Amino acid sequence: MSVVHGEQVRSLEEHVEVGRSMNWWGMILFISSEALIFANLIAAYLYLEVRGLQIKNGLWLLPSGEHLDWTFPAINTVFLLASSFPAIIARKGIVKGNRKQLIAGLAGAIILGLVFLSGQAYEYFNLYTADHFTMQTRVFGSAFFTLTGFHGLHVTIGLIFLTICLIRAIRGDFTAKKHFAVEAAEMYWHFVDIVWVIVFSTVYLLPLLMIKG
Repeated sequence: MSVVHGEQVRSLEEHVEVGRSMNWWGMILFISSEALIFANLIAAYLYLEVRGLQIKNGLWLLPSGEHLDWTFPAINTVFLLASSFPAIIARKGIVKGNRKQLIAGLAGAIILGLVFLSGQAYEYFNLYTADHFTMQTRVFGSAFFTLTGFHGLHVTIGLIFLTICLIRAIRGDFTAKKHFAVEAAEMYWHFVDIVWVIVFSTVYLLPLLMIKG
């Protein structure tokens, strides 16, 4: 009987380990709510862009009369997407109990995220100095800076999240069995990356298709 009971307990424990925790589902719910906010902002941006097509020369031109440059943001996008790989490496490291791999992965993701954020600030600076493009520049300025700036805010939050995990990793707070904060930070960071692909495609690539059309 004790053997049978032991097998039942072991089976139950394995089932619990395989299933997702409440913390994991809570993080999914939080990310989903954030995704809905971005969906509304992107829908509003697209609506205004369609309206802009009905006006001569369009609303989506800089004060200089040029369209947004997509080459620099595309390079910046590569850095952000690349930052997902060290985040994955960090999580895989702590799963194996490898603290050095965890620290190295988190540091790599943070550095690449900072490069992206610095690139976005540089783009904003150039738009202001070269084209006098601000949030007050017609509807386009408001829509552009609201959407891209809101994403930049989420990148900043993600960097803070990763930095806190890095500090805790250096202190030795995480183990192979206790590291949900690292997993949550990775989930949030992947969300930030995926959203940027959609934002980049909407803001920078879609106008190119309209021009060709």
